Order: sequence, then C-alpha cells, then structure tokens
Amino acid sequence: MTPPTVRVPDEVLRIVRTLTDAGHEAWCVGGSVRDALLGEEQSDFDVATAATPDQIRKLFARTIPVGEKYGTIGVIDRERRLHEVTTFRHDVTTDGRRAVVAFGASLDDDLARRDFTINAIAYHPLTGEWRDPFGGAEDLDARILRAVGTPAERFREDYLRILRGIRFAAKLGLEVESATWAAAREQSSGLAGLSAERVRDEWFKGLRTALDVGMLVRLWHEVGAAAVWLPDLARDVPRGLSAHVRDPVLITTALIGDPGRTLRRLRASNAEIARAEAVSAARIAAAPGPEGARRWLARVGDAADDALRLAELVTGSPAPWAEAVAGVRSRGEPTTRRALAVSGADLLGIGLTGPAVGDALDMLLDRVLADPSLNRRDTLLSLLGRGA
Repeated sequence: MTPPTVRVPDEVLRIVRTLTDAGHEAWCVGGSVRDALLGEEQSDFDVATAATPDQIRKLFARTIPVGEKYGTIGVIDRERRLHEVTTFRHDVTTDGRRAVVAFGASLDDDLARRDFTINAIAYHPLTGEWRDPFGGAEDLDARILRAVGTPAERFREDYLRILRGIRFAAKLGLEVESATWAAAREQSSGLAGLSAERVRDEWFKGLRTALDVGMLVRLWHEVGAAAVWLPDLARDVPRGLSAHVRDPVLITTALIGDPGRTLRRLRASNAEIARAEAVSAARIAAAPGPEGARRWLARVGDAADDALRLAELVTGSPAPWAEAVAGVRSRGEPTTRRALAVSGADLLGIGLTGPAVGDALDMLLDRVLADPSLNRRDTLLSLLGRGA
C-alpha cells in the first residue's frame, strides 16, 4: 500500500503546528489514520505528542482533562470541537482491565503499546511522513488483523482488546491472523473480569459498524465471548440482519430471547431496556386487513414502529401488515383510548365512577377498532345507553 497524502482538518493542523513550534514532537494517530489509509475522509484526528499534559494545557487557551492520568487532554478549537491530545506513554503495569502509564516515551514506544498493527500507524500532517514500525499498512492491504508484538501479552494487558479485534474484523472485513486468533481464544476467560459497561459499549459499537452482523456474531461465539457475556445469543442470524444496520437495541432484541435481561446485565440505560422489552413483547403478527392492523396497533402501542422495523430486519422484507398499518395511520383511525371521541371526564360527567369508567372506555375502543365510523361523541354515548 502506497501511503496517501491525507487531508487533515485545519484545526488539527493548528494543534500540531502549535506543539511543533513549541519544540514538541506531534503526530496524528489512531483510527482516523487507519481509515485514511483505506481512503475514507476523516473529520477528526487524535494527536500524540512528546509534550506532557501540563505543557499541553499551557499551549492552548481552552482545554479539559479528558483522561489526564492516561495523558489525554482535550483541546477545544475555535469551532468548539474537542480534539484529544495525548502524551507519548508506555505501560508500567496492567491488570487486564486498566493500565498505569508513564510519560517520557518515544513515538515508537507509544505505538508499541497499541493493540493491533492497523492502529499503530502515525502520520505527520506537516511533513507528510508516515511512521509504521509494525507493518500496519501492509496488513490493511492484505486485509489482515494482527496484534502488535506478542498477541497473548497484548490481550493480557487489556482483555477488551479481544472484543475490539472482533469489532475491527467485522467492520473492515479482515481475517484475524492465526496467532492473534489463537491467543484471543486462549485468553477469552479474562473477559469475565471486564466491566459490563465496557462490554456493552463494544457490543453496541460492533452492531453499529459491522459490515456483516453474522460475521460479528460468529466471531463472538468462536472466541468464547458470547459464552461469557451473551449466553443466549443466537448462532443463526436472520437474513435481514446481514445488511449494514445501525440500531443495537433492535438487533439485540432480534438475536436474544430475553433482551431485557441481557441489557440489564450489560448495564444499559433504563430507556434502552424498556425499549427492548416493549418491542420484544410486540413481536406478534397482525390479522389481515385494516381491522387487524388497528387491533395490532392498539395492542403494541408505542412499540409499533420498532416492531415493524424489527420484523423487516428479521425477514429482510416489510411486515405483511405494514401497508395496512400505514393506511390506518393515514386515515387517522383511532387505536387508543386517547383517540376516542369521549374521555374519562365525559364518562364521569354522565355518572360512571371507579372501574366502570375504564371498562366503558375499553368497550368503546373495542367497538371503534371494529368500526372507526363509530368514533363520534353522540354515537359512543348512545352505545353506553346515554344521550349526548
């Protein structure tokens, strides 16, 4: 692969130039450099530098401590965008979840502590120079994912790298190099010690970016990650999920029998858990025709759109009742109590009390679901044996 000239945003160039003019070596690094080699234009680049966090703060007017103990300072540019600037570092100790780092390292030392060769590439935007001590560009060209140095050591430093490797392979369509894959499988028991939040983030990122969800799922199973964290994960991926879909909650619901329980274990948000449970409960088919569509909408409620999308993801084509649902909606036909032409207050006003109010609304909704033309105040009150 012949390294291209990379278009780096002006604000990133300004950061690198400021560091360089102050006597500090500075390079663009990370996933944006990797993706630039693949011909993908990038809007942001991380910067690695010989400057210490204190020196970085003194050089820039607006900074925030993104991860100061790991050497990362966020520099805020004139457009109020944040750019991560990190001091060259090397690991002092690691426990499989986090590292203690020391500064004063060289660029090559910094690249040597990275996970995979494709992520251990640096680009100097002022000179156009590339630094690729581990052959990451060649691996990209050969569509190979290879750990930097000794694979087992890389994974023992941080077991999350096993899941990151799966994500990169599925995102970029890479074959995992044999020694790297063997080490990942041997070290997979270490995944149990990771925090649920970090695992969830990798699972969600993988689902958002995979070229083929089936490949992602297969690798999670084959490496042993599914057995540790997603024991109910299906092995057979529905055909509709082979597309480059982006919704991790819906895909998790499609692949796991009890998505709510799984997302609780992964410490997902309450909103994500509730959404998964609602759409899982909504995985029912509608009876044919407009009435079937109305009754389906009444039953699944706010989960209707998710349920329609899920049905399409699973089968690869729209749900058979999707057109009927669209017709019900376009005609404005009522499918909820709120859409009835009478309210609970109206029923209280004609003398109904307590549970009788709810029972009456349910009866009226049932009649209106069968015949939307009944949804008029006088008609509904007459069905209750009361005048308008």
